[in-house]
Amino acid sequence: MNKASLLALALVTAVISAAGVYFVRKWTLRKGMLDIPNERSSHSEPTPRGGGIVIALVSLTAFTIYSLAFRQEIAYGFLIGAVLIVVVSWIDDVRDLPPAIRIAVHLTAAALLLIDRGSYPIFVGGGMTEVPAVLEFVISLLFIVWFINAYNFMDGIDGIAGVQSLAASAGWCALGLISGEPAVAVLACVIFATSLSFLLFNWQPAKIFMGDAGSAFLGFTFSGIGLLAPLGSGIRILAFPVACLLLWPFMFDAFYTLVKRLLRHEKIWHAHRNHIYQQLVIRGYSHATVSIFYGVLALSITIIAVTMPAIGHSLVPAWIAAGAAGVLLLAIEYSISGRRASAE
Repeated sequence: MNKASLLALALVTAVISAAGVYFVRKWTLRKGMLDIPNERSSHSEPTPRGGGIVIALVSLTAFTIYSLAFRQEIAYGFLIGAVLIVVVSWIDDVRDLPPAIRIAVHLTAAALLLIDRGSYPIFVGGGMTEVPAVLEFVISLLFIVWFINAYNFMDGIDGIAGVQSLAASAGWCALGLISGEPAVAVLACVIFATSLSFLLFNWQPAKIFMGDAGSAFLGFTFSGIGLLAPLGSGIRILAFPVACLLLWPFMFDAFYTLVKRLLRHEKIWHAHRNHIYQQLVIRGYSHATVSIFYGVLALSITIIAVTMPAIGHSLVPAWIAAGAAGVLLLAIEYSISGRRASAE
């Protein structure tokens, strides 16, 4: 698929998605599917939720049609896993499910993807020694499940999950085009288009929230999209580190906050407002400002991660940028904590 066809596909999916989110919002309002604010919420008005299901359904449909129309290999493991993720997440949006059920489905979906497409090529040591296949599978499985839940954790203010999706999908689309991997480019392209349309309704003040159906799907897709490339290809070899880098601000904030809460012996499955992005909102920054800030961080790392391998260099510059972003986020968190302690 050439660039002109990709652009046409993006325009069509963007229009369909915008219409889809509009009608889902109307339907959720009519059904009373509202996110009611509480003491841990970052919004103050009851708001419809579940709009992210449009991102999932339109993206999966477009990707399936592309695979059939161009006689590409159908990634059944990805498609079935994604459908499982969307279904259980939509049910959770409508009526809360126990965490154990959600995690069980996440593990099943990740396992289906890995059984179909193979594990991430994970290496250790300077000699690039391959780890045992079983360990590689387990690491890949936990990695995907972590991505699913981390993306969901970070979807807490207007626009932030959609902006991160734009940065990551743009990066994967560029890598797909550069490397000649149409499946990666097409899937990333339609996710970019659907996320952009969703942001029209989710930007501050949000008219509808993404919900688990959208955030879990995006986490699953961005963790597994590199596995759509054939074994031995450039994207497949770099899939593990690139997946981390393209979602670095999300992954860093989520992991840091998780460790912090574990050290405090808090129940990590309970809702909270301890993420760095949430603390910025509490300090008075608007949802739009914080979302743009995280988006700029993500896009900066994405540009470096995508361009360096393309011109014959390694991912080291991208990891340096990721480290700098992490230090910046820690400095912000430390500054906020210091001000709060002084105020008390």
